[in-house]
Amino acid sequence: MRYADPSEVKTFGKTECVTSVLVFLLNYLILVCMVVLFLWMDTQGQAQSFRDYVAENYNTVIYLLASVFLLVLTIYFYYVFEDKTLLASPKSIWLIFILLDVCILICYFFGYFFNIYSRPIALLALLALMLLSRRDAIFLNVIFALMMFSIDRFSNFSNIEQYGTALSSTPLLTFSAGMVGIFVGSKVKTRLRSFLTGFAVSIPILVMVACLEFNRGIGVVYLLLYGLEAGVLSSVLFMALLPVYETLFNRITDYRLRELTDHDAPLMREMKERAMGTFNHSIVVAHLAEACAIALGEDTALARAAAYYHDVGKLRQPEYFTENQTGYNPHNELSPELSVDIIRSHAKDGYELILSKRLPKILADIAVQHHGTMPIKYFYAKALKMSDGEVNIEEFSYGGPKPQTKIAAIIMIADASEAISRTLPDRSPEKVEGAVRDIIEERMDLDQFDECDLTMKDLTVIKETIVSCLTGVYHSRVQYPKLKLNRKNEEDKENA
Repeated sequence: MRYADPSEVKTFGKTECVTSVLVFLLNYLILVCMVVLFLWMDTQGQAQSFRDYVAENYNTVIYLLASVFLLVLTIYFYYVFEDKTLLASPKSIWLIFILLDVCILICYFFGYFFNIYSRPIALLALLALMLLSRRDAIFLNVIFALMMFSIDRFSNFSNIEQYGTALSSTPLLTFSAGMVGIFVGSKVKTRLRSFLTGFAVSIPILVMVACLEFNRGIGVVYLLLYGLEAGVLSSVLFMALLPVYETLFNRITDYRLRELTDHDAPLMREMKERAMGTFNHSIVVAHLAEACAIALGEDTALARAAAYYHDVGKLRQPEYFTENQTGYNPHNELSPELSVDIIRSHAKDGYELILSKRLPKILADIAVQHHGTMPIKYFYAKALKMSDGEVNIEEFSYGGPKPQTKIAAIIMIADASEAISRTLPDRSPEKVEGAVRDIIEERMDLDQFDECDLTMKDLTVIKETIVSCLTGVYHSRVQYPKLKLNRKNEEDKENA
């Protein structure tokens, strides 16, 4: 599904309006070329040439082109009233139309070369669900069903002529299969279950094929097999095409987020090799962030991935961060001003590193936001001692921006809470609760949550969740007895 990315939200002014109209017109021309291609293919092997067909049926061709234009216009006005930010991004418009183009082409050629019931008609709904949103997927599924009906209605290849009753059912068949894919697919979190979704998609196809073609006798069995193939093929092609769209348009889905949090992902592997302390810190922060996301009803996969990558900027100079040091601290030889420059640069370095690896921009945004404009108190205090109190605190603070989303705020709190919990000599629930409360109150006093929609209730839930998780991670254990056993002791006991 599409995640809101505040950094990419643009105003829909006159320039964006003109650009979006031009992009829509260009994509309409592409659809027109596809329709002409279909009509040309329909006339191949027939006595009537393509030119003669168009001349004789020009009213039909004009009607077909007009119907496609009206559907394209409907898409445009849908986003004008529902999501202008998408129209402000030509890349997003291209995503929508390339989805339509590819799915129409695939369905047409399967119908042309195999059977009208073999077409993977739920493919667009599944892709739109993952790459856009469920609301957009439902709308585009309706548009796709009507486009398929328009093309079928005015095509004359032999397969359609053999199944005339299928023509009237094309909109309902496509719509129902797509809706099943949307509502079943929205609950799916693994690729295996995505494959099994194809069998659910087949159900409305099989029901309608059985109702429309029951008078064919034993021949209906072959049509039912085609219907089953249509549903399964929809899920197979969905799994094959989804990574392509994810890469081309840099979209994030639950599948991609889970792949990015695999410990063998390139940046994760590098962090394990060069900054093991930071890696372990990120694992615990991910545990805290995921629990908070569940408690607040936020996206858990995004929270976990953001926590994994929030400190990747430390890879630039890992030895300057306490969790990666093994006794020697290079900051002892640096001035507070130079030390603070190194420490606060990890937020910006993480932003640049994530973008350079072509990872989702929302992860980069959270990496640069997770400290907001907080002061780096250790080096600020050190500078105060060295300068008799004449120090500008802004020179010892992170550059921001402040957290823009709930998940960025969760990462900010979880990051600081995990770090401070390691310094507590007493990790009882009361001490941990006091430390986490102080962290939240300090950030509230410094207006760190002013730019995200975090409420007092949310902060209370976050505090309680983090305290519960941290006391579980750092719980006390029974003191082991100082008794050393070895193989020789055990043998002596047996001989005795």
